[in-house]
Amino acid sequence: MSRPVIGIISNSYLINDDYPTHVGGTMNSCAIAQVADCLPLLVPSDPSLVSVDELLSVCDGFLLTGGRPNVHPEEYGEVETPAHGDFDRGRDAVVLPLVRACVARGQPIFGVCRGFQEVNVAMGGTLYPEIRDLPGRDNHRMPPDGTLAEKFALRHVVTLAENGPFHRLLGAQKVMTNTLHGQGIKTAGAGVVIDGYAPDGTPEAIYVKDAPGFTLSVQWHPEWNAANDPVSRPLFAAFGDAARAWAAR
Repeated sequence: MSRPVIGIISNSYLINDDYPTHVGGTMNSCAIAQVADCLPLLVPSDPSLVSVDELLSVCDGFLLTGGRPNVHPEEYGEVETPAHGDFDRGRDAVVLPLVRACVARGQPIFGVCRGFQEVNVAMGGTLYPEIRDLPGRDNHRMPPDGTLAEKFALRHVVTLAENGPFHRLLGAQKVMTNTLHGQGIKTAGAGVVIDGYAPDGTPEAIYVKDAPGFTLSVQWHPEWNAANDPVSRPLFAAFGDAARAWAAR
């Protein structure tokens, strides 16, 4: 029996500043193949190459990955500033309508870091350009130095809503996570429920209320050490189960 196909959203990237590529971290593919038990398929983030309808017909679910570029503030009605960082307008054009279509259809999506922010923006929410500049907030960015293991190390607690979907899935109200992001949710989009917070009040876990399918998304990076981490593993396993249910519908 063939495995469900998960479209892994890629990021546009220049190798040596002149060779354009669409890239996805190996750890994303490993988490999908080894923990979710699905077939990872890298999706070019370019609307001139793929359409939402084609992606919906080929894939059973989508992993909305993290990435250095941010969602362009025009997508949530704000003006671009230097604090908003780099952008990937092709990815915006593919993923935002894809999220809305999946939410409406019940097709599974799992948002991670930028993907978490994309779900919020797709549903009409807004973002802060730089969390660390807000009064009382911590610096959630990736440490500039150290090994990958040090950069992806668990750094803070996330407190989950009692009896919410994350609490029920993970079996705990407080979980330890890594943190490697600059931006974060400012206002929640239509139907977006913030189900978990960092100690400084930064939203960390969301889902779309009354959506017919899997919409759990997280601000941290569960793809790191997904096979062994007690928080990551059940998230990817549940996502895989949702994709299998969609494929078998």
